[in-house]
Amino acid sequence: MFAGKTTIPCSHGQLEAIYRPTTDLAQRVALVLHPHPLYGGTMHNPVVFHTARALRDAGFETLRINFRGVGASSGTHDRGAGEVDDAREALDFLLSQQPAAKQVLVAGFSFGSAVALKLGCSDARVHRIVAIAAPAGMYDFSFLAQCAKPKLFVHGDRDDVAPLSLLRDKLERLAVPQADVRVLRGATHFFEGQIAELRTEVQQFAVS
Repeated sequence: MFAGKTTIPCSHGQLEAIYRPTTDLAQRVALVLHPHPLYGGTMHNPVVFHTARALRDAGFETLRINFRGVGASSGTHDRGAGEVDDAREALDFLLSQQPAAKQVLVAGFSFGSAVALKLGCSDARVHRIVAIAAPAGMYDFSFLAQCAKPKLFVHGDRDDVAPLSLLRDKLERLAVPQADVRVLRGATHFFEGQIAELRTEVQQFAVS
């Protein structure tokens, strides 16, 4: 049993989650979302775990969830649409537990970053978004052109799953506002050996 493991009631049953608050009066909260469920993505993914740790170090109470159909979460994979609903219901839960929160951040890795961007840009409760290894070539990011919230994109220049060039091209073509792109030299899609650098970028953005 993982410390903080819990379940969140949702529209299709439940979402498995990890939530270990140190207070119920937090000023800062963050939801962290995992990579693609059909390729082994879970809330225990190392990038997701360390992103949450970086945010905790920055003073955020964090929530990680398993999307529908993953682990003990009910439902089945929905190619991103239903996963945005999962993230929104997880955010409902987080804010119900932390009613004093004044800063709300949503972060995601790979597939999770696409969900984080979609939720973060459409939900007025979210103030900042972190997109790690965002797969710009696989999803429609056109909505980002109208999203003025501060957004951090952390990407490796050796990412062969979600090439950096596709992200740069899309952000430039859409003239995406408030987009801070941080490139980790030599980093692959999974940031092997460079997790510490990733954590630093996330933490610096979170407290800026």
